[in-house]
Amino acid sequence: MSAGDTENWILGDTLSGEGETEQVHILVKPIKSGLTTNLIITTSERVYHAELTSYRETYMAAVSWRYPRQELISLSKSLMTKARSFSPAMSKVAPTPHATLEGLSVDALKFRYKIEGDTPHWRPLRAFDDGRKVYIQFPARIDQGEAPPLFVVSSEGETQLVNYRVKGRYYVVDRLFARAELRLGEKEQQVVRIDRTQS
Repeated sequence: MSAGDTENWILGDTLSGEGETEQVHILVKPIKSGLTTNLIITTSERVYHAELTSYRETYMAAVSWRYPRQELISLSKSLMTKARSFSPAMSKVAPTPHATLEGLSVDALKFRYKIEGDTPHWRPLRAFDDGRKVYIQFPARIDQGEAPPLFVVSSEGETQLVNYRVKGRYYVVDRLFARAELRLGEKEQQVVRIDRTQS
């Protein structure tokens, strides 16, 4: 790791866990408020670029990154392991929200969607497609209230309802789209936008 200003920012690292669970934690501490600098972290797989700003009254206790593709790969392996551990005579593996998407090839998935707008309890966690269909993943709390309808937005800005199916915590849209909106409410409408960032 390296930073632009190493005189006013103290950098360090430490380890937790052992073997496959070992993780590196990078510690960053400014010596006063009102400072800005950049931080670059290189690993064997990725390069991270961060912009750092120090404040007197607030700080960020921790930052972490999530990788949707890796999560699905891990989940797929976990489900396969569970399935093998049960014989036909025994009870079946309890379905998980992700089990509804079995049959998807993880290698074909494209995580090229940006989610913006309001932050209701049902705001999607992520959206991805397999080249034919779009999958919108919602948090577990989606069943705590009314689910929002999905509208596709045309290049002219016109909206239209689109066909989709609900599978567990997912909306499965039977076509690709460049922009869509989830809307709920009448007087104080909550709107979450889903934009494809790549073609």
